[in-house]
Amino acid sequence: MCIAIPGKIVSIDSRMAKVDFNGNIVAVNVGLIDAKVGDYVLVHAGCAIEVMSKDSALELIELFHDLEELA
Repeated sequence: MCIAIPGKIVSIDSRMAKVDFNGNIVAVNVGLIDAKVGDYVLVHAGCAIEVMSKDSALELIELFHDLEELA
């Protein structure tokens, strides 16, 4: 099973961005999408695959948080 995780772009340098995943800053390739600083993106295997609305991203983040608490 593959999972894509939402995060918020905090900086972009060419095709690479720093994305915040609940305080963890990770380098992500954004070459497949048209994104800007402040956008929420869906990330799979180190690549941003979709720009998301803030509401949708926050909803998914909350769902992942709830699942983590159950484990």
